[in-house]
Amino acid sequence: MIQPQLILLREGTDASQGKPQLISNINACMNVVDTVKTTLGPCGMDKLIHNGREVNISNDGATIMNLLEVVHPAAKCLVDIAISQDHEVGDGTTSVVVLAGELLKEAKNCVEDGIAPQVIIKAFRNALSVVMEALQKLCVPFDPNAEEGHRNLVRCAETALNSKLINTERYFFAKMATDAVLSLDNDLNLDMIGIKKVPGGSMGESILVDGVAFKKTFSYAGFEQQPKKFQCPKVLLLHVELELKAEKDNAEVRVKDPKQYQSIVDAEWKIIFDKMEKCVRSGAKIVLSRLPIGDIATQYFADRDIFCAGRVAADDMARVALATGGVVQSTVSNITEDVLGSCALFEERQVGPERYNFFTGCRNSKTVTIILRGGAQQFIDEADRSLHDAICIVKRAYRTGSVVGGGGAVEMELSKVLREYSRTIRGKGQMVISGFARALEVIPRQLAENAGHDSTDSLNKLRQKHHASDQSGKWYGVDILHGGVCDTFERFVWEPTLVKRNAIQSATEAACLVLSVDETVTNPESEAGKKQAAAGRGGGAMPVSKAGMGGLFKGAPGVTRMKGRAGR
Repeated sequence: MIQPQLILLREGTDASQGKPQLISNINACMNVVDTVKTTLGPCGMDKLIHNGREVNISNDGATIMNLLEVVHPAAKCLVDIAISQDHEVGDGTTSVVVLAGELLKEAKNCVEDGIAPQVIIKAFRNALSVVMEALQKLCVPFDPNAEEGHRNLVRCAETALNSKLINTERYFFAKMATDAVLSLDNDLNLDMIGIKKVPGGSMGESILVDGVAFKKTFSYAGFEQQPKKFQCPKVLLLHVELELKAEKDNAEVRVKDPKQYQSIVDAEWKIIFDKMEKCVRSGAKIVLSRLPIGDIATQYFADRDIFCAGRVAADDMARVALATGGVVQSTVSNITEDVLGSCALFEERQVGPERYNFFTGCRNSKTVTIILRGGAQQFIDEADRSLHDAICIVKRAYRTGSVVGGGGAVEMELSKVLREYSRTIRGKGQMVISGFARALEVIPRQLAENAGHDSTDSLNKLRQKHHASDQSGKWYGVDILHGGVCDTFERFVWEPTLVKRNAIQSATEAACLVLSVDETVTNPESEAGKKQAAAGRGGGAMPVSKAGMGGLFKGAPGVTRMKGRAGR
């Protein structure tokens, strides 16, 4: 007797399961990795991504993964770990994606050989614990507060900038990033580092302001009569509107006598003049407000040699308050001396085509501003992302106080440790851990390949150096400039230990997550929602292609994927 088929899911639901589904997810992840792996290292290529609205040129792993708009559910894991690495550490975003892809590639071979996914996951986590223990022993501590500490932090920042578009000025920007971080308080809140982008000029014209600088706000007639430079001024920070509200509020007033209307108008003028008079009596020479300062107040302050600016951005106001020691006031009543800020020098200067207000020599200066210059807007945007990575690296190196050799040196040493450990394991776990060791070698191999060197020859030389009995070659990595191998630690190619620790942990967890999925269920409603969203954007989804990248990325009119060293 034939049993009737039980229908558990609604009609149109697509369900895939078993080994083919697992292999399909791994292949999707590997396709994404193939897109970003060529950006790894100092000789990595850039990606130009055009989404129909704007053009982005970048070789930052997190930026590329975010702009690609990956829609494959398994491949999205790689996007998440890249963004997580960027938020947590700031660098190593490409490395974590490439390493996760290589781990999945090794796992795919094990799955095809009949090893259960749970065995692979258990072996991967076992290998991860061994790697973390070995990494802790390998790291070299240093005191960031010592005399040589500043130089060591600059070296870490230089390593992070080696692969960026601004690598020709890496020492200039590395020193700028280090000085910016060391200017902060013990919390090292990076929000207190303001980065302003001014198109025009060259990279070398970028400046670090020990204080606050922000673009001149919208001003009314009369601002040109105000002084633009003060020595040791008092600064009043407000969240008060100094503007006649009658011009913009449609209020209904009922009066019995037309003369009463004049008294209402006079009352409004009296209120605003009273506010302005209290600001003048406070002794402040600079008045900043988050809300508008109208033409009447602008002229009033100009007649009394006071500089004013309204509609100041919230982040700029917060940094001005922190630097000058002022307190933002929500009322002008009872303004005392202790709520006023101060600085050694205030001036309004021309920076390229823009006017900027500078507060320098602040008594409580725990904030800095970096003004980036450059030709094209895309170049400045990429310089901003690169500088952010360098700043994050300096912060992490300062907090952890330990570094390891870059250029694939630490990965090769950890691979050697894992190979030796795998010989002590019996059963299928030995094969999986050996695969983990091979996966770690993808970093030096890809570095050599992107630099145009023979990756196989470089790996053979590195294995020979790292397996030396005297441990003299433990910091040997890929020599990008001359080919072959070199001691990267002596060449000052340093990376904070936290970057490697976080990258290996995130890559391993992402690989285990993909391996733990054996069934994918696609709800027809979600598919309909995607089609409606695509139709709303004016385009449809890209056709699924098993051979290429189709179906991995969101489709939109004019979306193009171009490889090249554009802009460099």
